[in-house]
Amino acid sequence: MPPPFATDEYAARTRAAQAAMAAEGLAAMLLTTEPDLRYFTGFFTRFWESPTRPWFLVLPAAGKPIAVIPGIGAELMGQTWLDDIRTWVAPDYADDGVSLLVEALAEVTAPGDRIGTPMGRESVLRMPLTDWARLQSALPGRTMADATPLLRSQQEVKSPAEIAVIREICAIAGRAFDRVPQIARAGVPLSRVFRDFQALLLDEGADWVPYLAGAAAPGGYGDVISPASDRPLVPGDVLMLDTGAVRHGYFCDFDRNWSVGLPAPEVREAHALLHDATEAGFAAARPGATAADLYHAMNAVISAHGDAGAGGRLGHGLGMRLTEWPSLIPADTTPLRPGMVLTLEPGFQIAPGRMLVHEEDILITDTGADWLTPRAPREMPELECAP
Repeated sequence: MPPPFATDEYAARTRAAQAAMAAEGLAAMLLTTEPDLRYFTGFFTRFWESPTRPWFLVLPAAGKPIAVIPGIGAELMGQTWLDDIRTWVAPDYADDGVSLLVEALAEVTAPGDRIGTPMGRESVLRMPLTDWARLQSALPGRTMADATPLLRSQQEVKSPAEIAVIREICAIAGRAFDRVPQIARAGVPLSRVFRDFQALLLDEGADWVPYLAGAAAPGGYGDVISPASDRPLVPGDVLMLDTGAVRHGYFCDFDRNWSVGLPAPEVREAHALLHDATEAGFAAARPGATAADLYHAMNAVISAHGDAGAGGRLGHGLGMRLTEWPSLIPADTTPLRPGMVLTLEPGFQIAPGRMLVHEEDILITDTGADWLTPRAPREMPELECAP
């Protein structure tokens, strides 16, 4: 699949990163994860599911990135805007790309230089630690530095092209959610609902569905991350489906709740309360506010009636990753900027072991916020009781 965006998009991202690198005194960046490689190149494949082969991207102080990748990816990487693609026959148990990577970094840096790579919260090094140690010893005089703040600052603000794709996948998932009454009713096993809902997402235009969680239980559910059981839906159940479906490598992340038959009064009230909490978070979402401000706006609505439960944060960033920074928690003072995409995800504990969670996706604009997800109704929707 060719890159989803025009070459100018990737070139602009690269130039912006290089300007930030210059300001921070970084001579190059080394990237090893799928989202970071794709962000600067457009290299888009599900082959990352295999952990056997490492993939490297070197971002020099000027010019195009350098790909150092297994030979199996050469054809696809050749469809991107990159010219310098260096490959090896992988896996190579003796030297799995390390020598090629050393050569590339040595060409664009010198002793005394600093090489940035993500090292902070929510980052991961996708190469063996033994190879990481070998790489460092083969580049004497160079210092590895944390590039997490640089990458976060750039990637948390989405371009118009990125926003359009996220809006598209939110619309796709919204249409699939609208069709849930076609597949879910009393007597249908939750596992069947999960399978059929994934089919609906694909039918509506999702490329794939990396994440689907949910629950069904009387009067509310106990958690929001469980896989599906084979237990059939019964009257009085609350069904929740939460999806991270993907279009062109970008996620949506939102959920919906239904009652099987008439909801109990406390369930109906909890659903309306969470709707009101997301409205409060939306009203607080504007440039200059912080992630913590959104947390406090939603928590004020919830705490006036009870407990948010043990879920922790009340939302997060969204983009090429299902969950990105910032976290909507009291300690996160990340300032909101136009172009940031966030989820609003308040929860409410109806009783011990019984909760509801509601999630929407929003865009921070110049003047406030915009809904990216089709807005859920305040009144809890109902599913048929008859099998």
